Amino acid sequence: MSAINPSSATVAAEQAAMAVWTPEHVRALAGLRHDSASLITDSDVVRVAPDLDIWDAWPVQDADGTPSALPGGKTLWMALGAPCFDDPDERHGHARIHLILRDATGWHPLGPAMPDGFAPGSREWSGSALLAADRRTVTLYFTATGRRGEAALTFEQRLFCADATLDGAYRLTDWRNLREFVVRDPAHYMASDAGSGAVGTIKAFRDPAYFRDPRDGRHHVFFAASLADSASAFNGCIGWATARNDTLADWDIRPPLISADGLNNELERPHVVMLGGLYYLFWSTQRHVFNPDGPTGPTGLYGMVSDRIDGGWRPLNGTGLVFANPDAAPKQAYSWLVLPDLQVISFIDAWGSDGSDANARRFGATFAPMLRLQVQGDAAGLETDG
Repeated sequence: MSAINPSSATVAAEQAAMAVWTPEHVRALAGLRHDSASLITDSDVVRVAPDLDIWDAWPVQDADGTPSALPGGKTLWMALGAPCFDDPDERHGHARIHLILRDATGWHPLGPAMPDGFAPGSREWSGSALLAADRRTVTLYFTATGRRGEAALTFEQRLFCADATLDGAYRLTDWRNLREFVVRDPAHYMASDAGSGAVGTIKAFRDPAYFRDPRDGRHHVFFAASLADSASAFNGCIGWATARNDTLADWDIRPPLISADGLNNELERPHVVMLGGLYYLFWSTQRHVFNPDGPTGPTGLYGMVSDRIDGGWRPLNGTGLVFANPDAAPKQAYSWLVLPDLQVISFIDAWGSDGSDANARRFGATFAPMLRLQVQGDAAGLETDG
């Protein structure tokens, strides 16, 4: 992959375009009403399989972001999966990307998406998947965490992609073209293995989310990252890269779009949806990864909006918060993904608990009920009945 050296003026312009999510934005939440998801109940917890925990999920999508329509109204999805553990946090050290078929009767697990020994990491973390116009070639963008065969798990994260063939049985075969398609730029992004391995302190270079800009047809990925040269342990940011052409063979990494420096450690699974001529950039974050010395927001879906993709981002609702988990179950769901039709998918996390019982670890490990957004300009929230 040959390097393109942008002019100093271009670099300065891109750096100046970085939006900042500030403590003032989050502090404003104290005086405002915000939307909350409905409480998850027993009837909502329908496992995909008794011996499989799943969490972060995404569809095999068309270039416009919609889940690819397969014969019979079926859609194909991917989700992180692992065996069931007494401590749900252990799942992160065993994560594989699983293939899941969705039809009118529900969700049907099809096993790991990639064959054993193919991915270069010791674990597979979140990404996105694109079905080509031939309706047979799937490109998976994913996070390779650690290194295959490492004796002790590390938290190095690298952005890889690979191609596969979708067969008539909804399986992915002939995996090929494995490549590290975006390489970290140390001038802007901190090494992902620089933090500790404790939950909430891990640094980021993960979660590549594909987006094709309908305005000019250019291809981008957005990813969760950590700012280089920060004085704060809470240095989360959102980065991006752009393909040089339609072959998607070569990508240029770009300076961060959004910074939460000093405020928040993890702006996870960032992704873009375009509506009404505006770009909406969404991410998920949790209360415990906010800087405890400043204002903290609830676990929820956050976002910014802009009339252009390369800058001008401003927090939705003036605060960034789109909606949160309910107060009665502040950790009930996580990892929200907004689809182009404004449906929102997530997974059930610690449901049915207000968090007062430290021993309550009710990990749902399955898909949460679908939500739907309503957006208008700089405002976004949950769709309400009537």
